[in-house]
Amino acid sequence: MSKQDDPNGLEEVERTLSPDLDKGNQPRYDKVDKELAQYVAAEAFEISEEENTRLRKLIDKRVLAIMITTYFIQAIDKGTLSFSSIMGIIDDTGLHGQQYSWLTTCIYITILIVEYPQNYIIARVPIAKYLSFMIIAWGTVLACTALCKNFVGLVVVRTLLGLFESACQPAFVILSSIWYKREEQASRVTYWYMMNGAQQVVGGLLAYCFSLIDSGPLKSWQWLFLSYGIISVLYGLFVGWWMPDSPMRAKCFSEEDKRLMVERVRSNQTGVQNRKFKKEQVWEALRDPQVWGYSIVQLCTTLPTSGLGSFQGIIIKSFGFSVLETQLLAMVLGFYIIIVLLGSVWIVKKTNQNLLTMLGFCIPSFIGTICLMTVPDETKTQKIGLVICYYITLSFWSAQTLALSMLSRNVGGQTKKSVAVALNFIIWATGNAIGPQVFLDSDKPRYFIAFSTHLGCYSLLVIVIVGLRFYLVHQNKKRDELAAAGVQEAADAKMVHAFEDLTDKENPNFRYVY
Repeated sequence: MSKQDDPNGLEEVERTLSPDLDKGNQPRYDKVDKELAQYVAAEAFEISEEENTRLRKLIDKRVLAIMITTYFIQAIDKGTLSFSSIMGIIDDTGLHGQQYSWLTTCIYITILIVEYPQNYIIARVPIAKYLSFMIIAWGTVLACTALCKNFVGLVVVRTLLGLFESACQPAFVILSSIWYKREEQASRVTYWYMMNGAQQVVGGLLAYCFSLIDSGPLKSWQWLFLSYGIISVLYGLFVGWWMPDSPMRAKCFSEEDKRLMVERVRSNQTGVQNRKFKKEQVWEALRDPQVWGYSIVQLCTTLPTSGLGSFQGIIIKSFGFSVLETQLLAMVLGFYIIIVLLGSVWIVKKTNQNLLTMLGFCIPSFIGTICLMTVPDETKTQKIGLVICYYITLSFWSAQTLALSMLSRNVGGQTKKSVAVALNFIIWATGNAIGPQVFLDSDKPRYFIAFSTHLGCYSLLVIVIVGLRFYLVHQNKKRDELAAAGVQEAADAKMVHAFEDLTDKENPNFRYVY
């Protein structure tokens, strides 16, 4: 095909394709992970809907249940600082100025540093056992927070907390792509991610119960950290026993079910397992616009999230509510987050439009933030209205969740995926680290500087979402044209190369979801 006949860049796509694909449309088992190869069929075969449902329920019981519970516990553990901020921890440990903000920022600076090593390890070790160890470790550190007497002690334990918790979300993104079909991943990622809302509900109620403790050897906030830490340690031991590392190593399933579980994710074409490090996939990940697009989505959503989460108790209480009312209003916020996340995944399921759904849920965030900056807080009605505005501001969380699921669905090649996930969470950590710092002590109680920064984030988020949609639609169009031109590998219904650790760019049969 000549340059003149190729205005859409088909030659560029063809140059990116794996050089071995032109040797014939036959499976190449030397490219497949040796452990995985024992369970891979030569070509795709049909699994009935009833059998798929049975397998999915088995996986949900062993994998999804653990992801949901683990993320709920992690969200509860992270939320303890926000709840303890109105339970006396600031005065008891002598915090002043921006020191409280740094207790959140130090977690994400740690994640920023350790995220790529974490992803490298996750791709090469038994993932369930590693996750179990990390949960036990962060539970131990959380319990030790009860012993802290000053800012230095709190910074040490919060930094260690960031180190151990940094494995959780990247592991879940990888687990979602290993165990679930593409059409199942958006809902599965949403189910565990909406535990951020559940922790607001349960965490607010539990924090109120702990705040009733006004005597004894420990303060109420110390009991809070100690109790959650002990529960996390016990739960971590359970995870190591209950959760399988991969379909191939799942002793809880029959050999036939293992083969079917591997086969059912063939259509993902993003691979299941490959522990070989491939330098060329690293460079491809770093040059891929969609990888950077998902990462910027995380920056634009986590920067507002971390600040709003850390200061939610302080912000709501500043509207004139008591400690009890503030804790209860935080619970309502949790319900709203759950509704937003479930609503967004329901719309995606009905319309198959991920990016347009993300765009729609950005609109309430603009409205809520502008109202928080402009509406006075003089009357009781106005104060209630401002709390509602605070709630709808967090509608952008649907973009954060759907972007994570798109990362797991749209990036192929295990090395490329590990780099993409690492970059995603490095930027995620950057946003979380910056977020609390824009809430300046000198700018309280209305925090106009922080909310102005958030408006800038939402504006950039809209631009990135629109750009991603144009890019992914264009990429699919070029691949469809290759198939129409007679390139067999671009229209391979048997998906014989699905487990060969090809990247999404190397595999012309791959189509992006958007």
